[in-house]
Amino acid sequence: MRYSRRMRYHSIIMNVADKASHQDIHSLINIAVVGHTNTGKTSLIRTMLRSNQFGKIEDGAGTTRHVERATIFADNEAILNLHDTPGIEDSHALLRQLKSIGTHHKSFSPIEILEKFIATTSIDDPLEQEAKVIRQILRSDVLLYIIDVREPVLEKYLIEIEILSKAMKPIIPVFNFIANHTAELAIWRKKLAAFNLHTSLEFDTVAFSFEAEKRLYQKLQTLVESHYDQLQKLINYRATVWDQLCLSAAKRIVELIVSVACYRESKRNQNDSHANSTAAQKLKDFVRKSEQSCLRDLLTIFNFSEKDIALQKIPVSNGQWQLDIFAPGVLKAYGLDIGSAALKGAATGAGIDLMVGGLSLGAATALGAIAGTGWSTFKRYGKEIKAKIQGMQWLCADESTLQILYIRQQQLLSKLMHRGHAAYQVDQIDTATVSASEKLPSNWPDIISTLQQNPAWDKPSSARNQDPQYQSIEAKLINALLANG
Repeated sequence: MRYSRRMRYHSIIMNVADKASHQDIHSLINIAVVGHTNTGKTSLIRTMLRSNQFGKIEDGAGTTRHVERATIFADNEAILNLHDTPGIEDSHALLRQLKSIGTHHKSFSPIEILEKFIATTSIDDPLEQEAKVIRQILRSDVLLYIIDVREPVLEKYLIEIEILSKAMKPIIPVFNFIANHTAELAIWRKKLAAFNLHTSLEFDTVAFSFEAEKRLYQKLQTLVESHYDQLQKLINYRATVWDQLCLSAAKRIVELIVSVACYRESKRNQNDSHANSTAAQKLKDFVRKSEQSCLRDLLTIFNFSEKDIALQKIPVSNGQWQLDIFAPGVLKAYGLDIGSAALKGAATGAGIDLMVGGLSLGAATALGAIAGTGWSTFKRYGKEIKAKIQGMQWLCADESTLQILYIRQQQLLSKLMHRGHAAYQVDQIDTATVSASEKLPSNWPDIISTLQQNPAWDKPSSARNQDPQYQSIEAKLINALLANG
């Protein structure tokens, strides 16, 4: 199963963006992303685009030197332009220059002062970068002022807000890097209130939250009502795509759990240590390769790369699988109840004696009785029964391995759902312990038992996917994964 088709969300945003150059830019909402250097302006746009390909991010100040534009779409319809501006590096000098212009042109309005500043700033002027910012501000409908809440509320930031307010454009302060900085956030809110800026947003570009992005668009709706319907279309579209991404990821994880739970490796002789060692190694290789394959697909779904996640090798413990004809999971797969008269009589009268390496006459009678109810046992399990008679045993991933595998995927999904595309640290997926079993889905033992008793479910098929029992297991696992995502 390939997952490139689920990249449509990302490719539309990035590949169709060039179309905006052929559209009237003023027909879209134009948003200037502004603020001091190194506060996360480019990071915000990367996170909104779900791509780390936009712009350039470095630890040093002043990475963005020119205004860059990104266009966000709802399906094939362009909705808004995000303009990434250079950082304001010298707010004190900028304010002095604006005051000087105001002194010489006392009749100028604040906007006219800004326009005069742009017109009189040459390309080699020390304030050339600030002029680029002011030019874009005057061309935009809304300003997103990005604030790194880890920084103290210095005078230079308050000056920046004062300057931005001269453009007479709506300003939404966006608080970045808010994780574990509640006290600093409260201080920033109090200071901004003095500028009558009460409408703000918490949007951490590293610790992503889709709800925060949704609230951003909703705030824009209140500020540019002429674009209300277009923004609602964008909200609905991105919510739908986000749900599809998360559902696709959860389904991929379920495929992993099912394939590993159903997988078995045969060994013929219990005393053949070499053969047993080879079988055990094949089992480990299968589990680890399957998990790595799942990881690659999940990264593709969320548009990340393998350098973003470090997945430690999972410990694989061997269990011994054996066919249990009368296991509820096996019987339910064929619509039979363990309490039915035919099966109860067959089980009581004979029993299937696979444990001792052969079929008794009573066992054959039992199988005949089951077959008589319409259960084609040999059609599905004949190979396993024959192998058991010949003395073959089966290795499978044990309960502990499957628990750890599930919990690791649960952790991985949560990290991917909350990782911003501006994040540069590597997320570690360590080996979870069985003590985290409270995170397992309800009826986990029954789920695993049913999967192990249905080895034919190891690969997708129409028969498996249409099986009501499999559908029930899939739904339970998906709901549990998304509930903890």
